[in-house]
Amino acid sequence: MQRLFTITHLTQEFDVTTRTLRFYEAQGLVTPQRRGRQRLYTPADRTRIKLILRGKRLGFSLAEIKEMIEMYGKAPGEAGQLRLLMTKIADRRAELLEKRRDIELTLAELDDVEEGCRSRMAELGFELAPGAAESET
Repeated sequence: MQRLFTITHLTQEFDVTTRTLRFYEAQGLVTPQRRGRQRLYTPADRTRIKLILRGKRLGFSLAEIKEMIEMYGKAPGEAGQLRLLMTKIADRRAELLEKRRDIELTLAELDDVEEGCRSRMAELGFELAPGAAESET
């Protein structure tokens, strides 16, 4: 007999809300069995939830996650799924590296502007501690 998981069990295990799991169901990402009003999740549903949450942590959209998960059971199967995942990882990595460069440039520009402010304050006869902002009233 296959072990089934209740929505309560999975919300506690994965620290998500019941609303989240119902949303994943509405999106066709999981298909729990019904026993009256109770939702019962299979080990495959549990694995899908784990993959969905990992995908979300990595910054993938639900549409991307769904595409990758659905590939598993269809041709080209797991190999195609893994190729797609590797492509998505490379794309996500490139996106994050670009964001990192943008952040580093912005931080450098903030440093330059702050240094200009400090220099001007010094010219005006005011000294500020490094990293401290002073408000004039």
